[in-house]
Amino acid sequence: MYEYAIAWEWLSFAVRWLHVITAIAWIGSSFYFIALDLGLVKRDHLPVGAYGEEWQVHGGGFYHIQKYLVAPASMPEHLTWFKWESYVTWLSGFAMLAVVYYGGADLFLIDRHVLDLTQWQAIALSIASLAVGWVIYDQLCKSPLGKNIWVLMGVLYVALIAMAWGYTQVFTGRAAFLHLGAFTATIMSANVFLIIIPNQKIVVADLIAGRTPDPKYGVIAKQRSLHNNYLTLPVIFFMLSNHYPLAFGTAYNWVIAALVFLMGVTIRHWFNTTHARKGRPTWTWLATALIFIAIMWLSTVQRAPVEEEVSVAPVNLRFVENAHYEAARDVVLSRCSMCHAAEPVWEGVVRPPKTVKLETDAEIAAHAREIYLQAGRSHAMPPGNITEVSTEERALLVAWFESAVSGNKQP
Repeated sequence: MYEYAIAWEWLSFAVRWLHVITAIAWIGSSFYFIALDLGLVKRDHLPVGAYGEEWQVHGGGFYHIQKYLVAPASMPEHLTWFKWESYVTWLSGFAMLAVVYYGGADLFLIDRHVLDLTQWQAIALSIASLAVGWVIYDQLCKSPLGKNIWVLMGVLYVALIAMAWGYTQVFTGRAAFLHLGAFTATIMSANVFLIIIPNQKIVVADLIAGRTPDPKYGVIAKQRSLHNNYLTLPVIFFMLSNHYPLAFGTAYNWVIAALVFLMGVTIRHWFNTTHARKGRPTWTWLATALIFIAIMWLSTVQRAPVEEEVSVAPVNLRFVENAHYEAARDVVLSRCSMCHAAEPVWEGVVRPPKTVKLETDAEIAAHAREIYLQAGRSHAMPPGNITEVSTEERALLVAWFESAVSGNKQP
């Protein structure tokens, strides 16, 4: 059974790798087409129906690109659709959410000091929030608010702040930030799947049938593409945030999330304006720097300490009842807890890494799998073996975990 932990870890790695690869493809193509669209130049010699053109050089060759707002007079022989990058990014991201956070709900998803949930309640809330969030967003875009770009953006920003606060009232800080990224990415991918691509297919079908396509489909798709443009950078931040407790594990983490969305706007505004050849709004970099400084300051505000003693979860009793436990606990306390503590004593460490604390039986038992993988089966922890964990101590951690999950309480 202990080999299951290793296989699951590799599955998590594989899904994460796939997610990163597809995200690079999606974000890369998205950024490219945004820059291309903004850089188009209108010229007199363009064909009928062409909106603009641009010349580019790359890879030793020149590219001549023309854009049609509706469609060309006749369909080209081959038409490339940019959609699978988005779909597979979302699917692989949801798979990673399931493997890491649903598979390890008690450890990574649920914080009983925040809200006492069962595993299935937490998973159901997670899935429902993604689905309901898309429905609310879509209806806002289709409402009269959608006719005013700035009013709609303001309402959507307030909705994102509300979701940030809501997630921190339900899940662990780490899961809250991850879910905020998943929530935003769901909106982006659903925009592609349910709005942008279907509208483009309607235009293509009309063209093939000899009908004049309705320009409204392009306007709607443009609205959703604009939202995706400004949401991309915050999504990347939230996906990376699970490695940085100062982002997700602090008292005002939901305010930090709100400010991250503003940074996404200021950064993208600079690039969008520059690509459109409308100047270089350098004020956006000052604004971004000030927002980031505010985020750093907010991360210094500590949470009120929780005095409640947490008992060992029934599912983890096997780890503390194992004959190797006392010796394994001594190793953890002497080699790991100087950093993984509510108040770390190791110089330069101000928060427990990834908010993982290893001071009590409940905490050690809850993180038995991570201890086994990172300090037993591998030498990932401690970094550079700075606390000088011996080969014998690592073997003891392995023996403790493997005998516990095998049901063997004896040495």
